[in-house]
Amino acid sequence: MKSSIKKLEKSIIELTIEESKENIAKYRKKVLTDLRKNADIKGFRKGSNIPEDVIIKHYWEERISAFMVDEALNKIYSQALKENNILPIAQWEIKEIKSQDPLVVVMHIEVFPEIEVDAKYKKIKLPKTHFEVKDEEVDQTLTEIQKKFTRFEEASSEYETKMGDKVYITTQWYDTKGNKLENTNMENYPLVLGSNVLVPGFEEGLVGKKSGEKVELDISFPKDYHNEDFKGKKTKFEVEIEKIESAKTPEFTPEFIKDLRGKDLDFNWFKALIKEELLETKETNARLQDENTLIEELLKFSKIDFGESLLKNQIGKVYEEIKNNIVQSGAKVWDYIASLGLSEEGYIESNVKPIAIRRLQAELILHKLGELEKIETSQEEITQEVEKIIARFGSEEVVKRLKELYIPGTKYYEELKQRITYRKLIDSFFE
Repeated sequence: MKSSIKKLEKSIIELTIEESKENIAKYRKKVLTDLRKNADIKGFRKGSNIPEDVIIKHYWEERISAFMVDEALNKIYSQALKENNILPIAQWEIKEIKSQDPLVVVMHIEVFPEIEVDAKYKKIKLPKTHFEVKDEEVDQTLTEIQKKFTRFEEASSEYETKMGDKVYITTQWYDTKGNKLENTNMENYPLVLGSNVLVPGFEEGLVGKKSGEKVELDISFPKDYHNEDFKGKKTKFEVEIEKIESAKTPEFTPEFIKDLRGKDLDFNWFKALIKEELLETKETNARLQDENTLIEELLKFSKIDFGESLLKNQIGKVYEEIKNNIVQSGAKVWDYIASLGLSEEGYIESNVKPIAIRRLQAELILHKLGELEKIETSQEEITQEVEKIIARFGSEEVVKRLKELYIPGTKYYEELKQRITYRKLIDSFFE
């Protein structure tokens, strides 16, 4: 067997394999022997010594030749890869069979891309993104938690509404001349006062009212209102309050906090924990921003030519992440894509592919720089990172499971090690 290679674009290796007539005859003989063993031909017992010409007539020469090529390639392909130090990342593609006797096959194989990085990258120095958490942000987060866990109880007939309560209203809108406005009536509509769902001034006008009370509100729509038909328009609302549910906002008691986080904390410690979580989120976002800035700079000194299979795989990963995020937001994937006026193929091309390309570029560049800079991550650093992850959870069962996941040699352990290594690498470019 002889082989030769030629490097093409998009990380494709053109591999030409040649096999002698003598060896091809052996492969053909093996194919005929295998066919003879399993042939079901009228007039012959299965497995008997069926003449070669009968086998050829039954299976056709073209089919036997195809079997022969497959048999040969299954044997010599791996040998050719080893001889030429080729590590495929996708299935080969036969481009041409120049000859069958002797066998000469030309195939294309996608390999891991070569990344060229100019030494000038070492001069890159960038300022880190600044971030902080203000007390107002902590208070806002606490308020959002309370809103999320607020429950509502039906109020008595004497109860007067406050901001945060839920009211069920029936309403009709009129213009200044007293004419009903089309498609503006609502019946038994649930509204949380202070949610700012309706036009400014409407919810405030229902504060201090009782169940069964009828209210007239004169409302002027803002000039920048989202609905063209109502921009700057003066209207009158007739509103009847059908029912009131008073808001029962939870207090940050140790019991409530433990239900939220699984930890025994008082309010001050919980507030500190919220601030720490906000800092972690801002740090993550700042790191992503800094990483994007760094990749932009590194691309100026890099040459990457990756293949279609690698990109297709990355597109698949990104698309799955996006679909999961859409579902978690409560929407349907196809409805969301349709709302953008796109087909699935169009959405992938315009929205998914650019993200996949950039992510692939980042991974490949950082992988190459990791090799050049020889940055290593110690067991101690990994252990510290695992402890940080575990510290976020109070459940003993969850902690036990995490400890089992982050054992040396597991997928999660290796991914964490790589993340730490990349983080150290990225940090080296920032002042």
